[in-house]
Amino acid sequence: MPELSVVLPVFEEAENLGELIPRLDAALRDLGRSYEIVAVDDGSADQTSAVLEGLKARLGERLRVVRHLVNRGNGAALRSGARVARGEVVVFMDADGQHDPRWIKRLVEGIPPFDLVIGARTRGYRGSLHRNLANRFYNHLASWLSGQEVKDLTSGFRAMRRKALLHFLPLLPDGFSAPTTITLAFLKAGYNVAFVPVEVGERRGGRSKIRLWRDGSAFLLIILRMIVLYDPLRIFLPVAVSMTILGTVAWVAGMLRAARLVLPNAAIFLYSGALFIGLLSLVSSQIASLRVFYHGDETILVDGEPVQGEERGDR
Repeated sequence: MPELSVVLPVFEEAENLGELIPRLDAALRDLGRSYEIVAVDDGSADQTSAVLEGLKARLGERLRVVRHLVNRGNGAALRSGARVARGEVVVFMDADGQHDPRWIKRLVEGIPPFDLVIGARTRGYRGSLHRNLANRFYNHLASWLSGQEVKDLTSGFRAMRRKALLHFLPLLPDGFSAPTTITLAFLKAGYNVAFVPVEVGERRGGRSKIRLWRDGSAFLLIILRMIVLYDPLRIFLPVAVSMTILGTVAWVAGMLRAARLVLPNAAIFLYSGALFIGLLSLVSSQIASLRVFYHGDETILVDGEPVQGEERGDR
């Protein structure tokens, strides 16, 4: 059984795979670990399938090819790859040539003690202006909502323990929001997450499958969804407090205008909404607390040495 599995979600990347997978194979050989490459062809209509077959004939068992009969999305490809991966450590990377396989060593060196190590695009990343601004906004929003610093929420280049990843596979959406979901799920479930600066190049061919407005709105919804799933007070409580403050302002303004003790309709509406949302936040927080946050198999350090939860008998 391989120690390391690299999952490549592939959709119409025929012109990139012929160079990328041999470079990836060479970089993995230099790690000195047993490994496999799992290429998931997500219903490509170009020559991707033929290219993968040719590479399979050259690399043999080091390359495993998974196929979707129809295009289901990047997240669906990652789910399929994670399910068939056999390594204890799973690496996700894009197939468009932007991720240099040599950085995989930096990622997997952090496991253990970390459960998830993300390649943060902080070294000379030359994305478009609107994508850079959007990524900064998502990073700040996720940091505030999760209570932990998030340096690169949407990076598709990451390594993680497969046993921990399998807990969250049912949560992964089909589209490009899967990395966002994984990051927030690991953070809010109490796993150890690290960010490693990596260099990201330009796409070597083909075209980007990400659409700004469609996928951008999906990223935002996923952030809110994951926080509500694990820590709903982060969302509901500020809304309830804000409505209470606005209701008080409306009450004071109404009394000053009427020159007598009066409770305006606006204040009644805002106070009622604040009470409703406050009670909803308490109920949703109680429901969220019933979820399994701690799985008992995260890594800790004892006298500087990593120890797995099952070795401590936490189960």
